Amino acid sequence: MQIIADLLNTIPAINSAAMSRAQRHVDGLLKPVGSLGKLEALAIQLAGMPGVNGIPHVGKKAVLVMCADHGVWEEGVAISPKEVTAIQAENMTRGTTGVCVLAAQAGANVHVIDVGIDTAEPIPGLINMRVARGSGNIASAPAMSRRQAEKLLLDVICYTRELAKNGVTLFGVGELGMANTTPAAAIVSTITGRDPEEVVGIGANLPTDKLANKIDVVRRAITLNQPNPQDGVDVLAKVGGFDLVGIAGVMLGAASCGLPVLLDGFLSYAAALAACQMSPAIKPYLIPSHLSAEKGARIALSHLGLEPYLNMDMRLGEGSGAALAMSIIEAACAIYNNMGGFAPIFPDICYHLTHYKPAAADIPVASDNPAHYADAIRYNARTPLQGSLLPLTRLVWA
Repeated sequence: MQIIADLLNTIPAINSAAMSRAQRHVDGLLKPVGSLGKLEALAIQLAGMPGVNGIPHVGKKAVLVMCADHGVWEEGVAISPKEVTAIQAENMTRGTTGVCVLAAQAGANVHVIDVGIDTAEPIPGLINMRVARGSGNIASAPAMSRRQAEKLLLDVICYTRELAKNGVTLFGVGELGMANTTPAAAIVSTITGRDPEEVVGIGANLPTDKLANKIDVVRRAITLNQPNPQDGVDVLAKVGGFDLVGIAGVMLGAASCGLPVLLDGFLSYAAALAACQMSPAIKPYLIPSHLSAEKGARIALSHLGLEPYLNMDMRLGEGSGAALAMSIIEAACAIYNNMGGFAPIFPDICYHLTHYKPAAADIPVASDNPAHYADAIRYNARTPLQGSLLPLTRLVWA
């Protein structure tokens, strides 16, 4: 679809100059350089995103949960009844599911979107983008047509962009659908080239004696449908699902606005792999929230070149990890914007960690004992108006 191709060509590049300025700012804060670790890196990453205009900040937050059923459920790859998808979607409208509780804690809105639930009528309270009543059984047919995949991608991209226009600056993705770890594993296997046995896990507590069948189903799906690993839309259409297409659409839509997207678990990794095949330019906008406990998680993340911020043995899905990690994003922004810096006292001086032996004039009593360096700091801090803070520009954290 040409309109999608045109949109992907407009995804802005990361602003490296803004990142360099952010790096200098972070280095000049009241701390040893690098001492806040990944929080510093996260703030700098955010600063480079054109949608935040060079200053890491969080406006409105939204978690978009894509809900769909999967025809491959018929192959016995999940223990939960298919009807659980609709039941849990209704529970989300009441705010009682895991993602709703965690999102409320983070001050984020949850958008529950029906992209393919298998019910006769749309479920009240859900955003209706339903393509069909569940995807095809990938073990015997494609999940959907390419046209269906492209139409849903465009719908979700437009919806995401509209949210951005209305002040959302931080997106999280989630999903809901029985048996959906099976198509996710098929996507991961296809794009990474790894054998299904390496990436297929137990999903929502599948008994281990049924795992061999799930692996076989994924292998059959790939062999039958022959998805092109270089074509993200083809992979999603042939061995994916409507929820996976929707997640990819959020990523593409947010990136087109220069805004970050928090990944959730294994399903979002699979969708990210497909989305990055469509446009590698989106990768700097993806922030991995946590390490899913699903078997193929590390393989998928390694292929994406992403390192998750949390490892809490979570595998709920729904966007729960994305909602949980929103506070980390806000912490990185708070540090960037609210910490004091050395610049008002020592312009262009950072808290560099080098060894410095103070001269006799720097402390009341000259000393070669490194233990006395702290005395210099205390002494100089007591007498700033006498110019005695100057030696601090040469101190490093020992």
